[in-house]
Amino acid sequence: MIAIGNGESRKDIDLNQLQSKKVGCNAIFRDYKNIDHIICVDRRMVKEAIESNANEQSLIYTRQDWHKQFSNNKRIRTVPELPYVGNERWDEPFQWGSGPYAVLLAAKLSKERQVRLIGFDLYSKTKTVNNIYKSTQNYDNEDKRAVDPRYWIHQIGMVFKCFTKTKFTIYQDSNWEMPTAWKGSNVTHSLLSTLSD
Repeated sequence: MIAIGNGESRKDIDLNQLQSKKVGCNAIFRDYKNIDHIICVDRRMVKEAIESNANEQSLIYTRQDWHKQFSNNKRIRTVPELPYVGNERWDEPFQWGSGPYAVLLAAKLSKERQVRLIGFDLYSKTKTVNNIYKSTQNYDNEDKRAVDPRYWIHQIGMVFKCFTKTKFTIYQDSNWEMPTAWKGSNVTHSLLSTLSD
């Protein structure tokens, strides 16, 4: 199972070459038709996914809050419940974005208990937003300040902690630094150049 974020590190990866089941985020359907599960926690992205030429076999997941608005579409599902209960703001389901939910869904669906993460950059190499789809419909402009990754780090780290029997491999450049909260026996970092099916 592959969880795909929209960080710019994946811009040169042809996801069509990867045959594994895929969980992708938001506008990934604009470029790839072979995404099995698409996470869209933003209502605008759900609408775009439904109206696009996305693969009609792809399932689209959104928040429970929005589900009723799209319940007439048989492809719409709700994102999974969080596998833990926390007391901080970043532990509230509504504070989870598409990326952390993609990792959670991949962990839940992976029969082989192996999840590969692509495009989860966390950090921008500049002071501005790091996203393949920046400055396009429903996305921030390219000159907007980079997103603080603390929520993503905590939330994805909680998935790693709750699925201790699942092996997570994060594909990134050699100079990418794994957050301390992600370090565990079931999480490894591999080079993007070694990604294959």
